[in-house]
Amino acid sequence: MMKSMKYHADSTTAKGSALIAVFWIMAVLSLAVFAAVRVVYHDADVASSQINGFEALQVAERGIAVAVNPAIQKMDPLLDWEDQERDIAYRARIQSEAARFNINVILMRKDKPLLTDIFTDWGMELLDAQTLVDNLTDWVDAGDLIELNGAEVDWYEDQGRPNHPFNRPFYHLDEMRLVKDMELLEALKPNWKNWFTIWSGGKLDVNEAKAALIAAAAEVSIDDAQNVVDYVLGPDRLRDTEDDQRFQSLTEALSLLGVSEFQLPMVTPRLTVEDTTTRIVSDGRAGTVKRRITLILKSRTGQPAILERKEEVIP
Repeated sequence: MMKSMKYHADSTTAKGSALIAVFWIMAVLSLAVFAAVRVVYHDADVASSQINGFEALQVAERGIAVAVNPAIQKMDPLLDWEDQERDIAYRARIQSEAARFNINVILMRKDKPLLTDIFTDWGMELLDAQTLVDNLTDWVDAGDLIELNGAEVDWYEDQGRPNHPFNRPFYHLDEMRLVKDMELLEALKPNWKNWFTIWSGGKLDVNEAKAALIAAAAEVSIDDAQNVVDYVLGPDRLRDTEDDQRFQSLTEALSLLGVSEFQLPMVTPRLTVEDTTTRIVSDGRAGTVKRRITLILKSRTGQPAILERKEEVIP
């Protein structure tokens, strides 16, 4: 009798253990199936994103093709296009590259006060700003003569960086990050590249630039610079519309800015009212996926030459 009861208990325990094992196996299999489904969905999303990304890039390319046509004006409705049925669209913008400071021209001209003022306005200490300007100058000048607070080949070799500085103009704005102390500026102004270019004719276009850049170049208050921007935008205060009032002469712009005769020799070489270098930005969309193409052209309305082309993913 005792043996029978013991056998029955052992049998029940074994069955219970087997049932638990079955539950565990089912749980593991469920997790495996769930993971597999997630992988499949992820792969499908990736494939869809790649397809839409390619289509968005094609649509952005269409915007570029429209914008490079010299007959197309900045306010032309053809620069905004959408196909609702296919859920694709592009928006292209034509801008002057001279709306930014040409860093190479500033350094070659050794206009140190301009860069120093910009950097200190961004929050740099005066000595740090002067040192960075000297470092930038040493990077682009042709010789090994060190500026007062600059850095030449000896400093870079001590840092384990042979063949620096390049002693030539910057070929790309990202090269500026290689210069001694640029990390200080980047910490204060992460979007510093929006202020600079290497492609314009060298002067800031008062018809295209933002008030902060005009104020820095003309050494006037931000309010005086904003008055110039508002004049250009016209009564509707919108850029590239029919009521825009572009300056035809730099003298007219300098007068409205209130630049004194004492300032003219310093300010005049920094500004212009026209530049032939054009930046075209085309944003293409396919569904929720977006791609951007940026094209920089020389002489868009004459014999255009492509200076730079960049493709990027945008959120």
